[in-house]
Amino acid sequence: MSELLEKILSNDNMNAAYKRVCANKGAGGVDDVTVEELGDYIKEHWNGIREQIRHREYKPQPVRRVEIPKPNGGVRKLGIPTVMDRVIQQGIVQVISPMCEPLFSEWSYGFRPNRSCEMAIRQLLVYLNEGYEWIVDIDLEKFFDNVPQDKLMSLVHDIIKDGDTESLIRKYLKAGVMTPQGYEETKLGTPQGGNLSPLLSNIMLNELDKELEARELRFTRYADDCVIAVKSEASAKRVMRTVSDWIQRKLGLKVNMTKTHITRPQKLKYLGFGFYKDSKANEWKCRPHQDSVKKFKSRLKELTCRKMPGTVTSKIVKINQVTRGWINYYALGSMKTAMEEIDAHLRTRLRVIIWKQWKGPKKREWGLLKLGVAPYWAKRTSQWGDHYQFVATKSCLKRAVSKEVLTKAGLVSCLDYYNERHALKLY
Repeated sequence: MSELLEKILSNDNMNAAYKRVCANKGAGGVDDVTVEELGDYIKEHWNGIREQIRHREYKPQPVRRVEIPKPNGGVRKLGIPTVMDRVIQQGIVQVISPMCEPLFSEWSYGFRPNRSCEMAIRQLLVYLNEGYEWIVDIDLEKFFDNVPQDKLMSLVHDIIKDGDTESLIRKYLKAGVMTPQGYEETKLGTPQGGNLSPLLSNIMLNELDKELEARELRFTRYADDCVIAVKSEASAKRVMRTVSDWIQRKLGLKVNMTKTHITRPQKLKYLGFGFYKDSKANEWKCRPHQDSVKKFKSRLKELTCRKMPGTVTSKIVKINQVTRGWINYYALGSMKTAMEEIDAHLRTRLRVIIWKQWKGPKKREWGLLKLGVAPYWAKRTSQWGDHYQFVATKSCLKRAVSKEVLTKAGLVSCLDYYNERHALKLY
């Protein structure tokens, strides 16, 4: 029995993997075992599963196919392993990831410890401000579905050189998928959604990183999102042609030539960010792409639909979760104006909800009086009926349900939270 596999199967490593899977939560797989039931399942089955793995007899269960709609149409196919298989995959990742890290490129930022989207954006800004203002945006067609498994496993072998562990990893690649139509084999790809897939994708695309480094090109890569920055249009055309050809010949991956393109920074969308030239500072900066802002607004609109059940307090809790998550991701970018607009619109929509919940003139007059509105204006405004937008923007309700009142109710101001987070990103 290999030393590496025993390290993977050790109690300490598997306990850490179990805790990680439980912390991530997520849906169950084809066996319908949930994260909450995982502890009892492990107590009952783990000893037998561990012996099966040691003797190469363990057979992972197929992943459950889930299709997530893409914003621009189409679907992203995810493969959800069983919770037990997620624990085993996580155990493998925890042991072989430290073996891979020293081999990975400095310019690869996705799914790696102590690396992030923010670091990729910062590096791209460095290139732009050094004068590399022609961008080659490489699009790998359905990357996770099209990875050649034999090529991938040969790269895994070069790193870990352990037959038992390689056999287990290959079984996960070959586990198959359960769709509504039934079982399907997986002869290509690594299921997007499994704990192993991010590491395997980095092992595969590290070959691309090494090739780009050998050509002394300036690039950043986050998973399969790769952009290359060069100084001229002629260079960009040459790089796009030769790199796309290399990827298809050497890695056996498909390059989507309809989406792979040459662009300028102002038209680039990378990891949800857009880019602009600050004329005063004479430097390139980033901000959330207009599509990202539009999606954020749409999500807040869903959460503040006046027809949705729930108290204002419960809605504010959900709004704050979305707001904090979105701003934490985009805090590096410039977006003060957008946050001011969203803040004002969000407060208006919350006033509409409050007005709707105060049904009838008497309840509305009572509510306004409670918020300190003068009796005359409270009585008069209470008669305005269900003209929601007008009442929320033109009446004393706007002054009564002020930013300060909503802040006391727990609402996080988009602008204030952005200013706080953005200041931290600058230092």
